[in-house]
Amino acid sequence: MPLALLALAIGAFGIGTTEFVIMGLLPEVAGTYGVSIPTAGFLVTGYALGVVLGAPLMTVLGTRIPRKRMLMLLMGFFIVGNVLSALAPAFGVMLAGRVVASLAHGAFFGIGAVVAAELVAPEKKAGAIAMMFTGLTVANVVGVPLGTLVGQTLGWRVTFLIVAALGVMGLLGIARLVPELPRPEGGVRIRRELAAFRNVQVLLAMAMTVLGFGGVFAAITYITPMMTDVAGFADSSVTWLLVLFGLGMVAGNLIGGRYADRALMPMLYVALGALAITLAVFTLTAHTKAGAAVTVVLIGALGFATVPPLQKRVLDQAAGAPTLASAVNIGAFNLGNALAAWLGGLVIAAGLGWTAPNWVGAALAASALVLALLSGALERRTAGRTAHGDRDTVVAAGVPGTSPAVPAHH
Repeated sequence: MPLALLALAIGAFGIGTTEFVIMGLLPEVAGTYGVSIPTAGFLVTGYALGVVLGAPLMTVLGTRIPRKRMLMLLMGFFIVGNVLSALAPAFGVMLAGRVVASLAHGAFFGIGAVVAAELVAPEKKAGAIAMMFTGLTVANVVGVPLGTLVGQTLGWRVTFLIVAALGVMGLLGIARLVPELPRPEGGVRIRRELAAFRNVQVLLAMAMTVLGFGGVFAAITYITPMMTDVAGFADSSVTWLLVLFGLGMVAGNLIGGRYADRALMPMLYVALGALAITLAVFTLTAHTKAGAAVTVVLIGALGFATVPPLQKRVLDQAAGAPTLASAVNIGAFNLGNALAAWLGGLVIAAGLGWTAPNWVGAALAASALVLALLSGALERRTAGRTAHGDRDTVVAAGVPGTSPAVPAHH
C-alpha cells in the first residue's frame, strides 16, 4: 500500500475525532454557554446535516479542481471550522464552526476513496479504501477517548485546537505524499457525474449504506442507558465499552477491505446477515455484562465490515464518473445514522424499553441484506443477458469453428 494512504488516514483520523468527540463533551460545552444539553445536542445534529448537504455541494464546487488540491482545500475548511469552534465566544458561533468543519467530511472521504482506489492495482482497491477509513475507526479507539479526557481536564476548547492541529498534519501529509493524479478523461463534468444516479445499482448500494450502517447506530446511539440501566455497568465503564466498539470497527474495516477485493457481494451478504442476527441477539445479551461487551465488539466489527465493500460497490457501478456518487454515499452513512437514531428514540418513547432500538437495528440491517440480494440477482441477470447476446453475435458473425468450413477455390 502506498505511503500516500497514510496522509489520507491522518485526515480521516482528525475528521472522525471531531465528529464523535463532541458527544462526550456536551455537558462542558453546555455549561460554558449556559444552554441545556438538548440544545447543545444541535452541535451533533448540525454536523450530521452539514455532512449530508456538504458532500454533494463541495464535490460539485470542486469538479474543476484537481483531486489532490481539492483534498487540501477540504482539510483547510476542516482546520478553520475547528479553530472557529475552539475560539467561539457564543454558542451560535460554535455551531457555525461545526457546520464549516462538517462541509469537509463527506467530500473528503468521497474524493479520498476515489484517490485511494486509483493509487493501487484494481484487485487492491477495497483494501486501499479500508486503509484510509482505518483513520476514522482508530479515531473511535484513540482520538475520541483522549479528546474527551483532555476536554474534561484541560477544557473542551483545547480538544478542538488539538483536532485542528491534526488537520494541519493531514494537510501537510497530503501536500507531501499524495501524487498529482491525472484528471479523468474529459475532466469531471457535472452531467456525467449526475448520470451515475440513473444506474439502479448505484442507488441500491446507497440504500444499503443507509439501512446497513443505520442498523449499527440504532443500537449504539442508546448504548449508555442500555449498558447502565440494563446490563448494570457503572457510568464510568461506558467509555471503555465505546473503545471496545471502536476496536471492533478497526478489525471489521480491515477484514471487510481484504475480502471485498476477493468476493465483494458475498462479503456483503455475510456481513449484513450476521449484523442483523447480532443486533437481534443484543436484546438478550444486553442483560449480562460479559454478553453485552462481546456483542458491542461484534456490532462494531460487522457494521464496519460493510463500509469498504459498499464504498467500492458505488465506485464500481459509477465507473467513469465516481466522484460525486462516492461523496454522496458518505452522506448516506450519516443519513442512516440520523434516521436510525430517530427510529430508536421513537420505540423508546413508546415505552418498549432500552433494548428496543436493537430490534430497529436488526430490521434495518435485514432490509439492507434484502437489497443486497436483489442487487446481486439483478447483476447476474444482466451478466447472463450480456453473455447470451455475445454468443448470438459470435454465431451470427460466422467465427471459424461455429459453422462448417467452406473450401477455398483457387
